Amino acid sequence: MVSIPVADQDRSLAFYRDALGFELVDESPMGPDMRWVQLRPAGAETSITLVTWLPAMTPGSLQGLVISVDDLEATYAAVSAAGVAVTDAIQDAPWVAAPSQSTTPTARA
Repeated sequence: MVSIPVADQDRSLAFYRDALGFELVDESPMGPDMRWVQLRPAGAETSITLVTWLPAMTPGSLQGLVISVDDLEATYAAVSAAGVAVTDAIQDAPWVAAPSQSTTPTARA
């Protein structure tokens, strides 16, 4: 599980669920002013939590999160159609994602 610091859990929940296709795992109150929001990529075991209550984790401070997908071109088209501003075109990267591949296509949103 990876905690992602956010300013607005409702807006972030909508982004991860509606634009990126994540599944809502749990949404539960945590006292009067907090709630637990946990999502995961469709069919995945790994999940994320959208946190607002950790002072050391300011919204927007998470960097370097990598999400692997089976079909980058299809995912790129789907998230673009859902309104996600993809900042880079798909490009070959020099690292190896699987033993059978010499380069891994990447894109940044």
